[in-house]
Amino acid sequence: MKRARIIYNPTSGREAIKREMLDILAVYEKAGYETSAFATTPEPLSASREARRAAEAGFDLIVAAGGDGTINEVVNGLSPLTKRPMMAVIPAGTTNDYARALKLPRDEPLEAAKVILQNETIKMDIGKIEKDNEIKYFMNIAALGTISEVTYAVPSLMKSLYGYLAYLVKGAELITRVKAVNAKVIFDDGEYSGKTSMIFLALTNSVGGFESIVPDAKLDDGRFTLLIIKEANLAQMLQMVAQMINGGKHIDNPKLIYKKTNKVEILPLDNDQMKVNLDGEYGGDAPMKFTDLQQHIEFVANRSGMSENSVSVAKRKFVEEAEKLDTK
Repeated sequence: MKRARIIYNPTSGREAIKREMLDILAVYEKAGYETSAFATTPEPLSASREARRAAEAGFDLIVAAGGDGTINEVVNGLSPLTKRPMMAVIPAGTTNDYARALKLPRDEPLEAAKVILQNETIKMDIGKIEKDNEIKYFMNIAALGTISEVTYAVPSLMKSLYGYLAYLVKGAELITRVKAVNAKVIFDDGEYSGKTSMIFLALTNSVGGFESIVPDAKLDDGRFTLLIIKEANLAQMLQMVAQMINGGKHIDNPKLIYKKTNKVEILPLDNDQMKVNLDGEYGGDAPMKFTDLQQHIEFVANRSGMSENSVSVAKRKFVEEAEKLDTK
C-alpha cells in the first residue's frame, strides 16, 4: 500500500485543518494511501525537515496543509532530492495563491483533500535561487522592491483577523512611498539596467490573489514570467494597477518590461538594497540568480477546472493511464 504524510500547520486557517484532520485522513486512505500526519512546530524549517525525512523514508505522497509559507517549506524540503514524491496541497492561509493556481477549493480543507479522488495531477515548475553558496526554492513568486515588502510587513494577527483586506490596507500605505532602485536584470534574450520600482518573477498566474497580473502564465513550460516595472511615480503606478485588474492590459504599458525566460540574474547597482520576497516571506537580499526547473514536482490538481492554455505538455493522469491501456 502507498503511504502519505500530511504536514500541517496547526495554527493556519483558524485551526480548520486540525479540526477536520480525522476526515482528511480518511480521504487519503480512501484514495489508497496509508496516511499519517505531522504537526509543524515553531522551530525554523520544521515542515522542510519533515518533508525531506518522509521523502527519504519512501513516502509516495507529501501533503502540505497550511498557507503558502508551509507549502514553500515543503517544496524546499523536496526540491533538492533526486527522487521526489508527489505533492498535494490543502490550503488554509490568507491568500492561498498556490491553491488558486491548482484550482483547489480554498475555504474548505476537506473538499481540497478530496481532489485526490479525481486522480488528476500536473508536473509544476519550481524556481531555484542561488546566492553565494546557498540554494533556495520557491513555487509561485519572487518579488523585489518596496511593494514586495507588503506580505511580510503585515502582522500575523492582522492577517488572521482581516485576511486579504490586511494586504490591501498595507499595500495602499506602501505604494505612496515606493523607492526606485538602480539594478541590472539579465535574462535569456537580453538585459535591462536602470531604475526599477519593482521586479516580479512568477511561476503561476496567481499573484496576491489576482489572476490577471500574469494573464498568459503556463505552469509547466520551464519559463518564468519576468515583470520589470521601471521607475514610476504614484500616478503611473496606480494606472498600472488599474490596468492589471482590468484584464491584464498592463503588459503593453511602456513602464513595464514583460518577458518569458528560464534564467534571471538580478544585480543591485550603486549599493542599493533589494529585499527579496519568496512566496510571501522574506528570502534574503539580491544579488541572486534564478532558474526555472521545468516540471520539477508533480502535484495533485483540479485539472478539470484549469484552462488548457495554462499548461504546455502535461496531461491528466487518468488520461495517461487510459492511453497505456489502449496500447496493451
